[in-house]
Amino acid sequence: MPNKIAVIGGSGFYTMASANNAKALNPVNTPYGSVGGLIEYSMGGHNIVFLARHGGEHKLPPHKINYRANIYALKELGVSHIIAANAVGGIGERCGPGVLVIPDQLIDYTFGREGTFFDSFEDGMSHIDFTYPFEGRVRNALIQASAAFEKEFGSDKVVRNGVYACMQGPRLETAAEIKKLKNDGASLVGMTAMPEAALARELGIDYASICLVVNWAAGLSAGLITLEAINAELEGCVGKAEYLIGQSVNYF
Repeated sequence: MPNKIAVIGGSGFYTMASANNAKALNPVNTPYGSVGGLIEYSMGGHNIVFLARHGGEHKLPPHKINYRANIYALKELGVSHIIAANAVGGIGERCGPGVLVIPDQLIDYTFGREGTFFDSFEDGMSHIDFTYPFEGRVRNALIQASAAFEKEFGSDKVVRNGVYACMQGPRLETAAEIKKLKNDGASLVGMTAMPEAALARELGIDYASICLVVNWAAGLSAGLITLEAINAELEGCVGKAEYLIGQSVNYF
């Protein structure tokens, strides 16, 4: 049977413009709340369920997203694999604006988020192995697809590993915080990969991320970070991410 793949779109990524046969799905009721705005597409012989993480009009800041409801709803729809798109700031030397990064590790600095389905251990201890948070078939497909991406956009526009530092938000970081993150080994900084990645692992869904670098992180460029510059960079990055996703479904 074809895999059922979900694409979770981040900032600026609210639809799959390159997919076919769009169909709005009914809202999915979960123990954690109702999830609407789901759209199903067909791509490369697979069903693709698209979910805009922040809502269609970007109403939800990172710390207010109902991550548990989102992931549970996708599981209820039969999703087995998730490609997550995350807009990030670049810290590593190769991770500049306009680059797509396929991270292999993350560090979670968030707090106060509902980050697990295991609110009790009534049925025994439930500790997932999270040693390699993005490892699996999805990430392998993205890596394989990156060869075609390089030919289309250039080898300097894709990086195949990186450490994602997940911050609480919604404010951007201070220059001192970015210096700390760099010392901790981070090459990217964002606000949405956690608890999303861990929740997917808890439900047995294969999850990997495409990070769209839309700005240098605080203190790493001459000027201040502006939303105007971020939005301008996002437009080009979303098109690149859609291309990579379209190529990756050939490897499932």
